[in-house]
Amino acid sequence: MLESKVKNMGEVRTEITLVNLRDAGKAVDGIISQVEVRRLTVNAVVDTGAWTLVINEATREKLGLRIKKTGEATVAGGGKVSSEITEYVEILWKDREAACEAVVLPGEVDVLLGALPLEIMDLTVNPKRQEVVGAHGDTVRNVIK
Repeated sequence: MLESKVKNMGEVRTEITLVNLRDAGKAVDGIISQVEVRRLTVNAVVDTGAWTLVINEATREKLGLRIKKTGEATVAGGGKVSSEITEYVEILWKDREAACEAVVLPGEVDVLLGALPLEIMDLTVNPKRQEVVGAHGDTVRNVIK
């Protein structure tokens, strides 16, 4: 069962599965089998201060994600570090999914689930219970105006 868990006071974690979208497309086209699609289930830190998914090099390698570009990322405390941005990766949380780029930060231990994928999946953090929940209950609600 996928559920959010608190590791330290104020830190919310939730189980997500990351999927290599390039592999998933090859499987749909019959080039590889579904079992060959690279995927990884992790207990991610929910970080609303991160704009997207943040992973480390080991996670990038396990998923076989290609680097699209390099640049600098601002880290806690305002410092800057070299970073890489990957091709899109699929994020699965319970019955919800999102696709976004991942930032690869050197030395990062945890996978960070940032604001963009949370918004795409219509998720929020319940501060009282310190868990990830649907922003509109169990129903995903995306409003297009």
